[in-house]
Amino acid sequence: MKEMGKMMSSPSSSISSMVRMKKEVGLLEGVAIIMGIIIGSGIFISPKGVLEDAHSVGLTITVWVSTGLLSMIGAVCYAELGTTIQKSGGDYAYIHQAFGPFPAFLFLWDANVVFVPTTNAIMGLTFAKYVTQPFFPAGCIPDSGVRLIAASAIIFLTFLNCYDVRITTRMQNVFLVAKVAGLGTVIVAGMVHLLQGNVSNFHDPWKNTQTDPSLIAVSFYSGIFSYAGWNYLNFMTEELKDPYRNLPRAIYISLPLCTIVYVLANLGYIAVLNYDQMMHSDAIAVTFGDKVLGSMAWVMPVFVALSTFGGLSVHIMTSSRLLFVGAREGQMPSMLSTISSRRLTPAPALAFLCALSLCYLSTSDIFALIEYSSFVESAFIFVTISGMVYLRVTRPDLPRPIQFPLFVPIIFLFLCGFLVFLPVFRRPWEVGAGLLITATGIPFYLIFLKWRPRAVVPFTTMSTQTVQKIFLSLKQD
Repeated sequence: MKEMGKMMSSPSSSISSMVRMKKEVGLLEGVAIIMGIIIGSGIFISPKGVLEDAHSVGLTITVWVSTGLLSMIGAVCYAELGTTIQKSGGDYAYIHQAFGPFPAFLFLWDANVVFVPTTNAIMGLTFAKYVTQPFFPAGCIPDSGVRLIAASAIIFLTFLNCYDVRITTRMQNVFLVAKVAGLGTVIVAGMVHLLQGNVSNFHDPWKNTQTDPSLIAVSFYSGIFSYAGWNYLNFMTEELKDPYRNLPRAIYISLPLCTIVYVLANLGYIAVLNYDQMMHSDAIAVTFGDKVLGSMAWVMPVFVALSTFGGLSVHIMTSSRLLFVGAREGQMPSMLSTISSRRLTPAPALAFLCALSLCYLSTSDIFALIEYSSFVESAFIFVTISGMVYLRVTRPDLPRPIQFPLFVPIIFLFLCGFLVFLPVFRRPWEVGAGLLITATGIPFYLIFLKWRPRAVVPFTTMSTQTVQKIFLSLKQD
């Protein structure tokens, strides 16, 4: 312990250079990470949310295809950004480079206060609901039990990510099998059901189609949530082997595969379940399995639970790097920029996000959380791609190993703008709450980053040393 204190008080450059995260993520792991996040909980809960707002089969399938294409356009833009600005932190690093520290801080604030812990909570709740669904009648799952299981999953996976990154990345290969098996079951069973002549759910597919543009935009939120994660590998650029090659390749492989799988899975759901059955289901894949799999229906909650558990694990891993990089850049408490000297993981950042994620378990309304987080995340993705266009104009000299025609990000901005601004009229409370939380970051920025009163220095120093002693962590050089 004395040696640890000496290292914290005056760490040598040799020690600091040893304490850094390793480049352990190759192409296969990159693909597994992206698909592990995207194919997590969304595809097993969002079909209900999309159909509820779209009101018709035709518009529902259109939303799933459109959100997949939108994600692919966004992903190729992030491939350019990730190879141009080779820093971990994803959107934070890109916004900082384009627009400076203040907008970057607001993104960091919202990410760590809103959509990162909210997504962890959604994944945890989905895992818990699928684990408990086989043991309770529909609509009778105890709310407190669901939240307790979700909390246990978040805590356990946070510990695992603190312990060893390699365990988490290797686990994704196993969980990816479960994801493919679960969705493969939905697709195959749904197609068999269709081939047997059960096509009544596809008669007049555009009947009752939603025509309100703001509600159509809201229906996209559930689809966007299911595809969320296509930009998360950018958070780990510094841990990628050969990022120039592996980052874009991982994106190009993952997104088309996910889009095809998602559209086929939704066709499978709709082939078997009608509108009322989907609206009254707490766990749509379990309801699907009960109807078509007979005595083998138990496999669906197992597949979905494993899929969601794996998605939650990799989301916790990647999102913690965003907080770590923000703290390393001096825009979050310095105690969160330290790395475990034994495990070489950002343990303090992981623990902090775990605590925030548990706070969002105060509600189990998954769809409210989806709308709440999707608006804020979509707004900052809009800002990030705007930064890409801005850098094209103001910094044409930047080396860009990958460069797409300028109309690609402009198309993305037009579509993303539609999703960001129209729901203001339909979901004013959710949008207002997101804007209010963003605004609360302004006084924190002014007080702790701009003015930096001397009275705060002893507290931050003491808190950093305390965290270093608890986690046996050091700052990366």
